[in-house]
Amino acid sequence: MFRFQSSLNIAALVLIFIALVIPNRISAINASSFLVIPLELVIIGLLLLLPGRVGMAVRWVAAVLLAVGVIFTCADMATFNVFARPFNPLFDGYLLVNGMNLLDGTIGRAGALAIAVLLLFVVLLIVLGAFWVLGRVRQLLVSVRTSAVVLAVGLVLWVLLFFVGSPFAAMKFYQHLSAHTHDMLATVADMKLFRAQLDKSDDPVRADENVLALLRDKNVLVIFVESYGRTVLDNPEFAPHIRPLLARTSEELAEKGFAVRSGFLTSPTLGGLSWLAHGTAMSGLWIDNQIRYNSLMMSERPTLNRVFNAAGWRTVAVMPAITMDWPEGNYYGYDHIYDAHNFGYAGKPFNWVTMPDQYTLAAFHARELAAQSSSATPTPVMAEIALISSHAPWTPIPQLIDWNAVGDGTVFNAQAMSGDSPEEVWKETARIRLQFRLAIEYALETIASYVMNYGDDNMVVLVLGDHQPAPIVTGETGDIKTVNRDVPIHLITRDSALINAVAHWQWSSGMVPAADAPVWPMNELRNKFIEAFSLPEH
Repeated sequence: MFRFQSSLNIAALVLIFIALVIPNRISAINASSFLVIPLELVIIGLLLLLPGRVGMAVRWVAAVLLAVGVIFTCADMATFNVFARPFNPLFDGYLLVNGMNLLDGTIGRAGALAIAVLLLFVVLLIVLGAFWVLGRVRQLLVSVRTSAVVLAVGLVLWVLLFFVGSPFAAMKFYQHLSAHTHDMLATVADMKLFRAQLDKSDDPVRADENVLALLRDKNVLVIFVESYGRTVLDNPEFAPHIRPLLARTSEELAEKGFAVRSGFLTSPTLGGLSWLAHGTAMSGLWIDNQIRYNSLMMSERPTLNRVFNAAGWRTVAVMPAITMDWPEGNYYGYDHIYDAHNFGYAGKPFNWVTMPDQYTLAAFHARELAAQSSSATPTPVMAEIALISSHAPWTPIPQLIDWNAVGDGTVFNAQAMSGDSPEEVWKETARIRLQFRLAIEYALETIASYVMNYGDDNMVVLVLGDHQPAPIVTGETGDIKTVNRDVPIHLITRDSALINAVAHWQWSSGMVPAADAPVWPMNELRNKFIEAFSLPEH
């Protein structure tokens, strides 16, 4: 029995050591991560030797801090893997709300509440577990008469190693919690700054008859392609397939009389949260977190959509991923919103993807642009369209069919039931990347086919990625400040006057942007677009 208790005490000490030194990124975990002397372990050991109520209070405080550190480490691992950044509870808390809404719609309110209670129980269990582990370590220390001396010597040794610059002297746990505290304080300060930006009245957008005059009577399509990032042009795993596809598309579009110019934008997000990219591009403000986005939605900042609407365009949103109420749509100023429920799709979903991109474009065209031909005084359309076939899990991959056969989408049912399951695809990284590349190819081929089949002299298409895919796809695991967030952007039109109007942008000719093509922050797109296609004020 004594041997068993001793084993439990030693195991508890090992658990605390791991909790104090384990990196918060899965890619950073290796043997050298644990070849350190954590200062926090020495200090915790000394504090656990305090007797009585003071010792018990210190133990509870240490348990809470240890539990918070463990929870943040696990959360960081998840957000680094998807968004290439650490977890921030101030603007990532909405993920829990979204998760609850998803569960509410799939397993019902009772099931969602049960899972919420279970999560709270897990958090409590982590705190109690930390308290228990600290208690076992205290028993170990008390059972060794010289433990106080050993810990004091360890503290002196740690200080000496620290001052000589030894990598063995570590404060990983403190630095981890300190970084999160700093991030939260910085978020609060950032929100004050952002609200000041929203309150300013110096927005360069103007309202007169010359705004967007060069686009008068043209249908303008702003098409966001899910996860279409620069990695498809630079990564040797994707580039040999995507670059030839884009080059071939350039030639085919040119044969149909279309000119193309391409560049890059830097997205405010990575791996997901596409709405931050939409908000940034349409508002002209940098929206890189949910708090900024929520503040934007409650502001009167004019979006590019509203500018078009004020200038005489019918503005529509095509959002096939929207499956619930979307009050944020009111901010953008659309005349109509097409979502997953009112778009006429009667086919089966492609896992998370509610409908294939070809149906999205075909249904939009039938409901908006085709209707113009029967009108004596057609109103030009400005559409913000989100294509989602390149969203994870990238299985099954849709295939292009004859546009005349699209109908209500039931023709895609066989495709939707084909291919491997997400569980099979996500067993290995190489397969994930292959499916991602195939999905991007499909999205690009669909856009090109749509333009070549339905494009005319009055169509202007702006195609851009919303963000880079997750690090598991790009393979980038470096410092979050150096991770590439660029996305391609393409302008497609038959009007040479419009091409001349953007000559000063110095974008590359064709669908393949040059390596040194201009890279704009995505929030600059709105103002540059309006400036290029508007006539000077009188």
